[in-house]
Amino acid sequence: MDRYTKPAVLLHWLIALLIISAFGLGLTMVNIPGLTPTKLKYFSWHKWIGVTVLALACLRLLWRLTHKAPAYPAHMPGWQQAAAHWLHIGLYVLMFAIPVSGYFYSLSAGVPVVYLGIVPLPVLMAPNPELKPLLKDVHYVLNMTLLAAFALHVLAALKHQFIDRDHLFRRMMP
Repeated sequence: MDRYTKPAVLLHWLIALLIISAFGLGLTMVNIPGLTPTKLKYFSWHKWIGVTVLALACLRLLWRLTHKAPAYPAHMPGWQQAAAHWLHIGLYVLMFAIPVSGYFYSLSAGVPVVYLGIVPLPVLMAPNPELKPLLKDVHYVLNMTLLAAFALHVLAALKHQFIDRDHLFRRMMP
């Protein structure tokens, strides 16, 4: 069975771990009442993870565009192949859209993003209190969409591993 390349596997799992971390951190930080040093630290870490995911997603997309993915197994029904294809496209879109929406949400709140506390990202918009709630909602909805897509992706992988037993899961294993 064809496998994904080692860089593709590394980027897949690294981005997955970072997204899970950012998601958990995001849920934790928004539930801390007030504006505490811990909450501010978590917001910074959340943003840093988001910027890292965006950078790695760019690398992953470049890799994917220059390295063909392994073909689906011949026995896999066409509708499943199409569903997998569109789910992967959706996941790629979300890997870009979520960090970008968070970045603009932060800027709309008048809070610049300084990567790792060292590298200031460009300020592409002035603070905008009217736009801030919309960007917050967009960031939230995109994250909930990612959660659903992630769950579907994991369930499909588990189905192939334990029900179909077609070893499709091995293609992306380290």
